[in-house]
Order: sequence, then structure tokens, then C-alpha cells
Amino acid sequence: MTWHETLRAQLADALRDTTPDAPTLCEGWEARHLAAHVVLRETSASFGAGLVVPGLAGVADAKVDRLAATATDETSYLELVDRVAAGPARWNPMHWAGDAANVVEFYVHAEDVRRGAGPVPPRELDPDLAEALWKQATRAAGLALRKVPAGVVLVRGDGVRARVHGPHKGHGTAVVRGDVGEIVLYLLGRGAATDVTIEGAPDDVDALTALLPTR
Repeated sequence: MTWHETLRAQLADALRDTTPDAPTLCEGWEARHLAAHVVLRETSASFGAGLVVPGLAGVADAKVDRLAATATDETSYLELVDRVAAGPARWNPMHWAGDAANVVEFYVHAEDVRRGAGPVPPRELDPDLAEALWKQATRAAGLALRKVPAGVVLVRGDGVRARVHGPHKGHGTAVVRGDVGEIVLYLLGRGAATDVTIEGAPDDVDALTALLPTR
């Protein structure tokens, strides 16, 4: 199995282990909304457009609400989770998206479900999965940090470092430390539920946490 297949199965398991109305780390979403999001991402072209075109975000949100409304009891909810586990049809372009489009997506959403009701121990990641997550996170971090005037260096638990954003406007650099999975979640806006530490001059730390706060 490729990593996205493994992570899809883990996401489906996390969804099955909870209830339709269980909280998630996605503000305003219960578990059924998150499951609906994953299904629509892989089956609806107009929903996909809503994820990248700000003017269509309302269309995507409405689709999630409508599908989630069909999964309020255990039976209908588990049917929706089965659709998450099955993935897109073979003719759908998302079927071929593979690890590049899905490794971070599925890892983060499984954690959204696991951590939605409060702190839980972080999962111990396979070293190869940690490398795959690290590679994608460091490539995409510049976009997540584009509005931060401070520079940012990521340092994972084994000491490997990556400078992912340069300073400007007179700022220095903030350092984010944590295990790979925690850093990925932090960069995706889940800082309040992650175990990372941020070091640096107060102005630089404040500049970073103004955009990506921690608990």
C-alpha cells in the first residue's frame, strides 16, 4: 500500500471510532461534516473549485452542510464513512492523485477527529511516513507563512532543520520545534492542539503566533 492508502484507512477508522456529532479540530464541523468534506473533495468538481476560489467558498460549505445533514444517525453516518474508505471511482482524476495530494490531507483530518474532544497522545509515525510528511510540509510551508514578517525555521525531533520562510520588515527568525506530525498540524492551523515550541525574539515569535497561534 502507498502512504495515502494507509492514511485513508486510518482516517476511516478514526471516523468509525466516534459519533456523527463528535467535535473535530475544524471549527464548526462535527465528524459527519469532516467525512462529507472528504467525500465531496473526491467526487464534486464544483466543490473542489470552492476550495481554491474564494468567491465559491460558500458553495463548498453549503454542499458539506447538505451531505452532513444526511448522516445524523449511526447507520447513515457509517455509510458516509464507508464512502470515505472507498475513495473516488477509478475514472475520477482524484483516484490518481496519490500521495502528493493526500498524505497531508488524510493525516491532518485523522488528527482533527482524534483530537477533537481534547488532548490525546500523538501517534508514533513510521519513519518513512514522517519523511513523506516532512517533505510535503517543508515544500508548502512558504504558502502558509507568506503573511508572516518573521523568518521561520522548522526543527523536528531528531534535529533536522529546514528554513522555510525568510525574514523581512526588520524581523529576525522564529524557530518552531516539534515532532514531524506536530509541525505539520501546526502549519495547518491546529496549533492549539499540538505539541510544538516556538523560540526567538519576542517580536518574531509574536509575528508568527499572530497568524498561527499555539495553546
